[in-house]
Amino acid sequence: MGQFLTVRRLCLMNNPNLSVEIAGIVLDNPIIAASGTFGFGIEYADYIDLNKIGAISVKGLTLKPRKGNPPPRIAETPSGILNSVGLQNPGIDHFINNDLPKLKQYRTKIIVNINGNTIDEYCQMAAKLQEATVDFIELNISCPNVKQGGVSFGADPGMVYEVTKAVKECCSQPLIVKLTPNVRDIRENARAAEEGGADAISLINTLLGMAIDISTRKPILANITGGLSGPAIKPVALRMVWQAAQAVDIPVIGMGGIMTGEDAVEFLLAGATAVSVGTANLASPTAMLDILEGLIEYMKVHNIEDIHELIGGLIL
Repeated sequence: MGQFLTVRRLCLMNNPNLSVEIAGIVLDNPIIAASGTFGFGIEYADYIDLNKIGAISVKGLTLKPRKGNPPPRIAETPSGILNSVGLQNPGIDHFINNDLPKLKQYRTKIIVNINGNTIDEYCQMAAKLQEATVDFIELNISCPNVKQGGVSFGADPGMVYEVTKAVKECCSQPLIVKLTPNVRDIRENARAAEEGGADAISLINTLLGMAIDISTRKPILANITGGLSGPAIKPVALRMVWQAAQAVDIPVIGMGGIMTGEDAVEFLLAGATAVSVGTANLASPTAMLDILEGLIEYMKVHNIEDIHELIGGLIL
């Protein structure tokens, strides 16, 4: 019996359990493609096996097609990237009819990221997805609320609660609420999402930033400001993920500057159940598989048999 347990332990060490559960749905591993840097997934199919990542959060969708903001809308910064793409997308109907069927060929879980300027727009999109076979809906509440003077839905806990509650009543799939870091206290917004019915939260979205061309004295981005992502924001993201995980009882998906397996481990220790990889995909199309391999290697070196030994394992 003892010999059998020893052999089993060695097998687990060589093949640690990576599966995680979010709202009753099991992901093969905790690595998720973040919305906005991975298209609709199919664009990367020639470079990586999509079946090997836990989930794909597709490019942010709106009720109607959008052309996005005028260029320039991308600017490199030290250890990061600024973007003001402006949710360029073909609209949710086009996605459901053309892109989703291709993505459903793969085993990876599908997260549909929706964006609206009114609560009604969010609800209309959620309703359209009820006939589609998708695993999660991700509610991007960084969008401006046109009925509140353009203030971001995610800026105020009251609005976070209101939009989350309304969309939850419109959908049957688990609802992930994606939180903006541009707030007073991330814990208040995390709790508001949970109280509104969110099944999970994801954070952080990009930090508001700016870059200036000193030769012309003009902003580099045509939109003037944009969202900062990449390694530069990782310390802020880690702090907010840790705070949010302490504040709620629902799963937290951490993101913000994850480039290596070691980065992923940090987010898991801070309390994230899974991690989303964004900017790294722009640097290398195999980034997520590299991060997954790095995570597995860390677990083997430290004799960790199950990913849950890491989740929330920060020692204070």
